[in-house]
Amino acid sequence: MTIEKSNQHYELKDVGLRAQATAAGLVQLCKELHGAGVLDEAALDRIKASIADEIALTCPRSIRRDKFRNDVCDRLDSLFSGELKVGTHAGLEYETAGAD
Repeated sequence: MTIEKSNQHYELKDVGLRAQATAAGLVQLCKELHGAGVLDEAALDRIKASIADEIALTCPRSIRRDKFRNDVCDRLDSLFSGELKVGTHAGLEYETAGAD
């Protein structure tokens, strides 16, 4: 690791940058680039698919993987469009396989 990369690592750590902050920045960056015409819909779809594929690897055993991934995709669509309202975690819980 170069000194510059090492310094960046510690500076990011010092400001408390974590995965959620990085994700928020990524979503905002994508929205800005899309709004400026740099990213088209197909590019946003590929970015969201890549994120959904990674998240789907953590699917709980009690939920069908295809259902879980579809839920993730729906939430990503809402996040990237700006429709998703941030609230309590209760509204974000995934349905279990046996729930109606």
